[in-house]
Amino acid sequence: AGGALSPGAGRAPSPPFPPSGCCAPAEPGSRFFDGARRVTASAPEIRIFTDGACSGNPGPGGYGAVLVSGTHRKELARGFRKTTNNRMELLAVIDGLKSLKSRRRVEIWSDSKYVVEAIEKGWARKWRDNGWRKADKKPALNPDLWQELLALLDMHQVKFLWLRGHDGHPENERADQLAVTALRGPELQIDRVYEAGK
Repeated sequence: AGGALSPGAGRAPSPPFPPSGCCAPAEPGSRFFDGARRVTASAPEIRIFTDGACSGNPGPGGYGAVLVSGTHRKELARGFRKTTNNRMELLAVIDGLKSLKSRRRVEIWSDSKYVVEAIEKGWARKWRDNGWRKADKKPALNPDLWQELLALLDMHQVKFLWLRGHDGHPENERADQLAVTALRGPELQIDRVYEAGK
């Protein structure tokens, strides 16, 4: 994401998602974040199912994201030679949102309470407002990725939902499979911020 995580050599840019004119049905009255403000929308246009994985934590890591809009699907995955599970959970959401070609109503489904609760409970914004310090004055981890995620949330209407991992949900299971396959890949990328100790 951004300049901190180096792209793989020769990697073709990912086309934007979804194709024009496609929209997914969903429950009416869902509530979304529009930047820091909650708004009511009739239905999400896109659902993004994300997962991160790390062998050793820290160690080789990867993420998977499955984007669903109506009958359209797109899968994203990247692997890194040394990182953490939480960084991969965050990056899955970031890259999923970055692949959208215009402002959208989005549901993010993640099994990471670290990600979901930090957004839904407003913690991440408070960390940013406090100079990336938590309530106990300790540094908030992964400020580079939180900063990028919060900026993306200002560009879309987003709702975060938690689901239990490894509980048989097909899209979550697929995201996990993508993440594990990515971290075992032969050409792992460099998480430069993490490896620099920042």
